[in-house]
This record gives sequence, structure tokens and C-alpha cells, in this order.
Amino acid sequence: MSERRLSKAEREALRAMFDGRCAYCGGQLGTRWHADHIEPIIRRAWVGQPPERPENHRIENMFPACAPCNISKASMPLESWREWLAGHVRSLNAHHSIYRLVKSFGLVIETGAPIVFHFENQNKT
Repeated sequence: MSERRLSKAEREALRAMFDGRCAYCGGQLGTRWHADHIEPIIRRAWVGQPPERPENHRIENMFPACAPCNISKASMPLESWREWLAGHVRSLNAHHSIYRLVKSFGLVIETGAPIVFHFENQNKT
């Protein structure tokens, strides 16, 4: 099943949702931003399978996202992605000596703060 592409008007409305910022990190959207499915569609075209949850392809289920956030989130549900991101600090401490070194010089300060997405501070869900 092929998904309908968003119209120019839909893309512009989506981009304006958070004043041209990524719904997740809050960074300014570039020219190559993505329309992310909040509740994901799972695509496995490389193995010849149709997408799972194609009903999630609707404008009400989309946020504007910068390419790094959307690519990182992939097909994860929002809470799974939040946990995955938070887990990287543990991984960096356990496996990356350069990270531990720059942290020892005060160049990196871990806050232990929970991950709060930009849209959660905007009251626009």
C-alpha cells in the first residue's frame, strides 16, 4: 500500500506547528525536515512486506522533526525512544574512554535530567 504524500499546505501547517522547530529537540528545522509519525508506521519494504499500521499515516499523527531526530526515532513508539536515548549515557560511561576522559575534565556534565521533548513544553499536543 502506498501512502499519500502530504500536500504543500499540509507540510507548511505541520512545519508551523512549533514555529519551524523540531517537535522533539526544539532545533530549528532546516530545508530537509521530516514529517514524523508519532505513533509509528513500521516499514519492512526491504524484505517485501507491506507496512504495519498504515492507518497511522494521517496528519493528526504527525509532528515536524529534524532529520537526526526522525532517523534516530525510526519506528519506535515515543516512550521507547525516550528510554533508548536515556540509555546512551550509561553506554557512553561503560564503553567510551574518550567520553569518560572529557567528562573528567568538566567538558561534559551529566545532569540526570529526564528527557523532555520540545512539544511537551509547548502545550500543543
